[in-house]
Amino acid sequence: MSFAIFDLDQTLLPYDTQGLFCNHVLRKRPLRRAYLCLFIPAALLRALHLLNTKTLKRIFLSYLRGLHPAELDALLRSFVEQDVLPALYPEVLAEVERHRAAGRTLILNSASPSFCVDAIASRLGFHHAIGTAVQLRDPMPLCPTILGRNNKYEAKLQAMRHLMPTDLTLPLPNAWAYSDSKADLPLLRFVENPVAIHPDPFLADIAAHEHWPVLRPPRPHTSRAAFHRDCFLQALGLFTPKPTP
Repeated sequence: MSFAIFDLDQTLLPYDTQGLFCNHVLRKRPLRRAYLCLFIPAALLRALHLLNTKTLKRIFLSYLRGLHPAELDALLRSFVEQDVLPALYPEVLAEVERHRAAGRTLILNSASPSFCVDAIASRLGFHHAIGTAVQLRDPMPLCPTILGRNNKYEAKLQAMRHLMPTDLTLPLPNAWAYSDSKADLPLLRFVENPVAIHPDPFLADIAAHEHWPVLRPPRPHTSRAAFHRDCFLQALGLFTPKPTP
């Protein structure tokens, strides 16, 4: 069996998925900006290293409080159609289709909340979707429970181990992985064919040293500062998505 494994945030999509979904929800339901009363103090505590990432992510998801499953599903569908599909990198999406045509198993593996990853993977026809597992309730609680680890670093490999051959050899032959971040080095080194997408400086140095292919498709922001500005606006529900150039 052959695999093609894709990260999501800043790899297939030029934005942070959970921030972009928050923006989508807040633009449709502006009163939900009240979540900032809880999230802003929590973000300050995280900046002081007094709160871990997993707890901050739970608090961030408080903008979903009180939603019923049908409401969340409707918001996810409109999010994928209106915000995600127009923003995907065409060059990376072409890689997805190339691997699909070759008969490879497509895996979307991301640190974003599992309900976002599932919705995007389903729409794009991935065979498997793996995200940070968020427990969905009816209605959604103030701070949803995250089941297991934040899906980053080695956690990504552990989360998809059940999909891999039992007689695993590394790097996994005839397999591809795509990512933008040094956090995904375990994933990139797991496969025979790693590919960097707009890599961060650390990953760019490794890619150059090890002669990995690097893709730099046009993107809507021109710097890290602009990306973080967009994330800030998304958290406020004030960001207007633009189609990827």
